[in-house]
Order: sequence, then C-alpha cells, then structure tokens
Amino acid sequence: MRLVLLHSPLLGPLTWQGVAEELSGRGLTAEAPPWTPLGEVDGDFYATLAKAMARTIEARGDDPVLLVAHSGAGALVPAAAQALSIPVAGTILVDAILPHPGLSWLDTAPPALREDLTLGSQGGELPSWDAWWPPGALERLVPEPGLRAALLAELGPLPLAYFEEPAPPGTLAGPGGYLQLSGAYEDQAEAARRMGWRARRLQLNHLSPLTAPRDVAGMVQALGREIALDAHG
Repeated sequence: MRLVLLHSPLLGPLTWQGVAEELSGRGLTAEAPPWTPLGEVDGDFYATLAKAMARTIEARGDDPVLLVAHSGAGALVPAAAQALSIPVAGTILVDAILPHPGLSWLDTAPPALREDLTLGSQGGELPSWDAWWPPGALERLVPEPGLRAALLAELGPLPLAYFEEPAPPGTLAGPGGYLQLSGAYEDQAEAARRMGWRARRLQLNHLSPLTAPRDVAGMVQALGREIALDAHG
C-alpha cells in the first residue's frame, strides 16, 4: 500500500516532506505530491484539483493508496478519491477539516475568521496563509528560521472564489482514522470518533508534520497498520 500525503491547498508539499522521508526510511512507500496551486486554477476548484492530483498519483504506480490529508486537504479527499482509477484503501485525516459536501469553506469557518477574511480580501484575493495568524504565532509554531523561510516560500495570495465554492457530494473512501495534533481540531476529532473512526492524539501543534516529522510519521504508520487490518477484516 502506498501512503499519499496530501498537504493543505493553502500550504505547500514541504509540510509533508519530512514525514514522507521518515516513512520511506521505515521501508514504506510514501510520497507527498503537490496540488495545483490555487492561484493557477480558473474556477471549479474541487474537480480541477482532484483530477490533477489523480493524474499525479496514477503516474507513480497502480498499487492501492492510503490517503493522508492535513488541514484543509481533508475537504478535498472525497473528490480526489473519486477521480482516482486505482483503489483507495482508506483515509487518515491529520489535524484536518472533515469533508463538507454542499457547503463552502467559508460556511464552515468560525464567524470571526469568516468576517476577517471576507473584509480582508482585495480584488478577489485573500492574503497568503501566514498573514492569517497574529504576530509571533508562526514563529512559535515553526521556530527554526530556515524551515520557516522554506515554508513561507511556498505560500502566495489565495483566490477568494475557492473558499466560496460549495464542496461537491462525496464521502471518504475505505476505513478512516483521525490524528489530532492541536486543540483547534478537537471538534473534528470528536466527530470522527462518533463516526467510528480510529482516533489518536499527539500533544503537538498544527504544523508538526513539518516540525516533528518523526513523531507524526510514527503515528501515521500505526494508524495505517490498523486501517489495513480493518480493510482486510
């Protein structure tokens, strides 16, 4: 089984690079392919992103995949799974939002954040993700200057239309697992538990796939093993 690590579309593939290397070092097949940058998509975001990602995944082999999604990538998993012609063995969400068919990203955001982003948009664009944080927050999450600079280098302005587009119908494929890293995703993790998913908690932070790849890789590997056992029932 291949582990396909899907980064948030608001960030870049660097988020998962260290985890992919850790998993590969343990003898697993793991990759962290990039989404098409949102700024390069001209509408119909979910379908466009999903089809491009499916082509990337399929070009690297036809073994069954376990989709591992961080943060905002959680909402894209159903569309990506439906676009794939190869089997999806299961899904792990890592501090990620749950799919929200029929609702836009803004519909699901806390009211204060929704208002701030809408008021802060200019010419149909939102500022890059790092500008959403209060001063000093990103430095606390990613204290190492070189790593933080590499993270920032992958960011750019974001089209407001992506956040306004309702997610298409669809559900998560195969058995599911949820790995919570921060308190902000407690509600999402609890919803996953209610759906009967395997759920685990690491007392880290939202960007720990980047800053603590060994710890995150270990838990992803453990959840993946359990999901594989579930799949073979």
